[in-house]
Formats: sequence, C-alpha cells, structure tokens
Amino acid sequence: MQNILVYQAQAYQTLVPANKRNMQYGLEHVYAKLNRIRRNRGYSFEHVLVQKLNTNAWNARRLGGSSANLPDIIAVNNKESIFLSIEAKSGTADSLYVPSDQIQRCFQIRDMFQVYKTAHVILAFKFMQKKRIREEGKTIYIHRKLLEYYKIADKYSRMKALPIIKCTYDGRTYEIRNSQTKRCNLKDYIMPF
Repeated sequence: MQNILVYQAQAYQTLVPANKRNMQYGLEHVYAKLNRIRRNRGYSFEHVLVQKLNTNAWNARRLGGSSANLPDIIAVNNKESIFLSIEAKSGTADSLYVPSDQIQRCFQIRDMFQVYKTAHVILAFKFMQKKRIREEGKTIYIHRKLLEYYKIADKYSRMKALPIIKCTYDGRTYEIRNSQTKRCNLKDYIMPF
C-alpha cells in the first residue's frame, strides 16, 4: 500500500509543469536559507561571547540552547564564586524577544549551582549593524551602530508565570503578559570583558 502511495505522489509530480515544481522548491529553499542565516547569526553571537568570557578568571561554555532545553551559555568565575546563566539573542530588527520558557530554563540551571555565592540570569541582546526594513513587499537593510546589552533578569526568579522579555535598540526592556506590554527596567550587567 505504501509503495502505491509513493508511486502516486511521484506520478502527480510529473503532471505538474517543471517550472512550477522549481518555483515551489525555490521558495522552500529561500525560507530554509533565511532560517539558516538567522540561526548562524545567533550561534555566532554565542560563540563570540564564550570567547570573550574565557579569560584567566572566567570559564564559559555554549550549551545546546533551546533544542536541548538549556540556556545558550553558562559562565563561571571560581575565584570570585560567580555563576552566570546566559540567554543570547541577536537580530536585525529594532526589538528582540526572549520567550518565557527560555528564561525559565536559565533559572533552572542557575538554581542547580547554589554553591556559588553570586548567581545571575543574564539576557544578552545584540542589535546587528544592518537594520531590516520591509517596504512595499521588499526587504531592505540600512546601516546602524552595532549595540549590545546585558540585562539581569533575577527579579523574575520567584514568579510562576514568567513574561516574554522585549529589548529595544535603545536598551529599554519590557515584559509582555497576555498581550499587555509594560516597561520593566532590567538592570545592566557589567560583563568582565
């Protein structure tokens, strides 16, 4: 039965004109390529953060990220007894968002390492030099200053229902709950680099 279904699907594909088949696969290819670029942008930011954090006093590692239900990065300073659980976001838009489940994972990992005197959940935001704008169905990019923000999210550690956190290009932070946006003013964390 399965062979018959496969044969029918192949036969149907031959009935569709070749140029329409190519258009369909071409569009899928474009979306796949855009997703790959977006993911690579995030991996690159994480990789650079780990390199910057790996100094004499600090040790940092990239973890599996969202696919492994872990934060993007953990960093420790064993001399000063500091632990950081970091969720990193980068993009070309004017706002970047951290979903509540990713913040929750950072707290779960942070709470596993209670031996450290100081432990923080850090939300790292990188706004790329290219700003994406969509006009009349077209996407264009304009140049802007590259900005990075590191925000402490510890104030959400005792909450059961965590919000989505939004950071804007100018560094302002907001929490989103039930489609309601409210300013939250997360404090900046001074990174050791």
